[in-house]
Amino acid sequence: MSTSASARRIRTVAATVVILVTATVQGAPAIVPDPPSISAKSYILMDGQTRTVLAERDSDEPLPPASLTKIMTSFVAAAELSAGRIALDDQVPISVKAWRTSGSKMFVREGTEVSLNDLLRGIIIVSGNDASVAVAEYIAGAEDAFADMMNMHAKDLGMTASRFVNASGLPDDGHYSSAKDMAILSAALIERFPDHYRMYSEKSFQYGEIERPQVNRNRLLWRDKSVDGVKTGMTEAAGYCLVAAALREGTRLIAAVMGSENDEDRLRDTQKLLAYGFRYFETHDLYGGGEPLATPRVWYGTVEEVTVGIDAPIRITVPRGRYDDLSAVLDIPDGIEAPIAEGDTLGVVRVTLDDEVLAERSLLAQTAVPEAGFFSRRGDDLERFVSGLFSDSDEEKAPNPGTSPKADAPTDPDVPLDTDAPTES
Repeated sequence: MSTSASARRIRTVAATVVILVTATVQGAPAIVPDPPSISAKSYILMDGQTRTVLAERDSDEPLPPASLTKIMTSFVAAAELSAGRIALDDQVPISVKAWRTSGSKMFVREGTEVSLNDLLRGIIIVSGNDASVAVAEYIAGAEDAFADMMNMHAKDLGMTASRFVNASGLPDDGHYSSAKDMAILSAALIERFPDHYRMYSEKSFQYGEIERPQVNRNRLLWRDKSVDGVKTGMTEAAGYCLVAAALREGTRLIAAVMGSENDEDRLRDTQKLLAYGFRYFETHDLYGGGEPLATPRVWYGTVEEVTVGIDAPIRITVPRGRYDDLSAVLDIPDGIEAPIAEGDTLGVVRVTLDDEVLAERSLLAQTAVPEAGFFSRRGDDLERFVSGLFSDSDEEKAPNPGTSPKADAPTDPDVPLDTDAPTES
């Protein structure tokens, strides 16, 4: 999904710049229209892997999140499961407080024990406030202590407009979040805990003596086959809220709307955002983590070159049709000297579009280079002196990052609709 290019080493006094990706043909600029009209108070459309914001309005505004809160509740539970401090087959006691919690319910009973696996589905699929309190008490001992854990995770994720005081999302003046924070949280959930996230795609859940399965309130699971989560929320203070994640041809988009007037508005707005994102943007993998990108000259070392690369992949989201306009360069100092330890920073790789920096990563030494002996170092001194007397205009081939580009997302974002979806209770 990246492009081949020849590299030219440009020698300057300060640095060596190796051009890795450049446009070869300048065509007509791709036209990306303004985002669709959205009725919600606040919204955002984000690429879930690159975290690129494709459209937004007031996405940082703190608002009541209602049951979107439960995305964080399940995130904390997933983190505890991953750490091995709890297990899905744990039997969780149901307290009086959990049983009496108002609002939407899984209908657990006081004095019983319910498996953590069932309670998580009660949180994610049924949006049970009773299940949320039970899990919070089991993990942290009390709901307010669990809220402290929620806030610590929020800080770690960079959720700057969020504060949680309960695990359910029941109204409280001190309990708030934002569309952007909910998109960030959902992206982290999908990335870090994919097995846990699969629960969000389940359309119904049968628990206990209830005659009929309780259905997932995210009706986009029926309307759009590419949607595989995340969560709805609704209170009088919050209005109708929805975070939805969709995956098409390897591209992951997340749309969050908060403060819609009704259920149909939040569904329609979310679908419009996803259609806009998949139609007008595309995501490409440029370089993989650990991939060698250059072998700059090393002075005073036991070898004359060191391989440099990045420790994590570079993935870029751009307007559809603008891939060939990307420019990626390596900026590496001329005077790299041994000794070099593996992992030392030896430069940067910078990806730009229209002079805007889209990504910048450190170039790390992939091998160690010990310092050479006395006579070898004196030989390098002589070579550096002589080379400084002459200009260097040699060209060399850049690392081949791949083949010709191709779009990850389909050009037609329409997907079959299934109108046999449940209504939210």
